[in-house]
Amino acid sequence: MKSDNSPVLLNKKRLLRLLTDANTQRSLASLKKKTAEIKHMVMSSNDGDELFDGGANGNAVSLRRDILASELDQILEARTVERARYYLERLERGVKQVRTSAINDINLHRWKEHEEVLTDSLWVLPKRDTAGAHLGWYWGNFIPQIPRQLMLRYTKKGDWVLDTFLGSGTTLIECRRLGRNGIGIELNREVARKARELIKQEDNPHNARTEVVRGDSRTIDIPGALRRFGARQAQLVIMHPPYHDIINFSDDDKDLSTARGAVEFLKMFGETLDNVTPALERGRYLALVIGDKYAKSEWVPLGFECMNEVLKRGYSLRSIVVKNFEETRAKREQKHLWRYRALAGGFYIFKHEYIFLFRKK
Repeated sequence: MKSDNSPVLLNKKRLLRLLTDANTQRSLASLKKKTAEIKHMVMSSNDGDELFDGGANGNAVSLRRDILASELDQILEARTVERARYYLERLERGVKQVRTSAINDINLHRWKEHEEVLTDSLWVLPKRDTAGAHLGWYWGNFIPQIPRQLMLRYTKKGDWVLDTFLGSGTTLIECRRLGRNGIGIELNREVARKARELIKQEDNPHNARTEVVRGDSRTIDIPGALRRFGARQAQLVIMHPPYHDIINFSDDDKDLSTARGAVEFLKMFGETLDNVTPALERGRYLALVIGDKYAKSEWVPLGFECMNEVLKRGYSLRSIVVKNFEETRAKREQKHLWRYRALAGGFYIFKHEYIFLFRKK
């Protein structure tokens, strides 16, 4: 007997006949007996059974074994025949139909199979994904799990993702993994070169198109970059700008990290938004990943100030996610020192950043 979360390939017509047969039983006892027989077949994995002959012409269906078993258990635990039929019919719909929204590929008839997709507003992510081409070499880069989650929730395969502050290429690496097309804009020539090298190292099983464009996100011709690939607009924008002057990324006066004060930083960030917004399809999402900062012993709510800049430009705020991070490169070897400083200075140590989710009106 197997009981795991591996997918099992079943003959769709055979499975539907078995479910229909169970649903036509008049008594609850006989309905449950038929359901128990189906569960036994699924869990025993008898490869000689017709149920495990996927067949041709789209007659195969792949289901998570553990979730299918839990759905059958729900039928077996029903106290009335009406409730048991309800669960049976729901399972039938999940086998027969695919129901997705306009913005992602999540099958809502089989939503339990999408355990990877986060839906809470607190993301506790203990460490960054270092698989494949992902490397943590670049100061200020964000963990790959963030663009991955954003793409799973807000894009379909083949959609276009635009990252306006690409850095080391994290977003485009995830594009390759998930079958999304992506354009990343990076101001620093050397960083852009390294990002291209890393992205090429990642496997591309879905033949996603990815392009690193060097330039200033405030002025670069984004529609022109999309047109080169036959695309009119992007379906998701990801923005992970510098947190003002916390890290100085270059001496270039076009770099937001060189802004002389908060007013200039917000002005430059707003100019980026003005250039990006026309390239985002109406009704689709913009994600802003940013944290706050301290300046002159005061907490500066940089994240919410940037949030307000987005709201000025025809977006509605849909969610605010707080992402917890355990370590940063700057604090990794100085945990005790930072704890002492916090106790002595009366402040709290940053362990979070925000992911603001906006929908373009």
